[in-house]
Amino acid sequence: MSYHSATKRIIDLLTEHHVPFRTFEHAPVRTSEEAAALRPEFSMHQGAKALIVRARDKNNGTFFAMLVFPADLKFDSKKVKAAVGAKSLSFATEEEVARVTHGVQIGGVPPFGNLFGLPVYADESLFGNKEIIFNAGDRSFSIAMAAGDYRDLVRPTVSSLVANQ
Repeated sequence: MSYHSATKRIIDLLTEHHVPFRTFEHAPVRTSEEAAALRPEFSMHQGAKALIVRARDKNNGTFFAMLVFPADLKFDSKKVKAAVGAKSLSFATEEEVARVTHGVQIGGVPPFGNLFGLPVYADESLFGNKEIIFNAGDRSFSIAMAAGDYRDLVRPTVSSLVANQ
């Protein structure tokens, strides 16, 4: 099967840094719930959801940023605006996601915004997991790896992004 070039870039990055990981091929998924149903050995909380948002700064400049948080949680827009330094934000459109990620489809966006020149903001609760799992550039391909290794490789800005449970 042929996957998006981002998939190979992630595998190459993990291999080059000697990071242990496991790969999973599965039916295409678009949502975290669909992915969790196909990955029963992992909880929704271990799923690293990657969202791309379009933000507007105080000077009305726009920029894109990646948010990464456990798939069973929802982000809090006030916390995200504070973390990224934005006065407003919205979800990137499907077309914007495709442009920013060089063609990765929504549902396949990996939490490696650094590969696309995006700043990455991760919720601190993600790192309470020993292991995380995520779609790796394709809706049919997932990678599981240690949360600490992800943090070391991607170096996201870590803060509180999710709504209080």
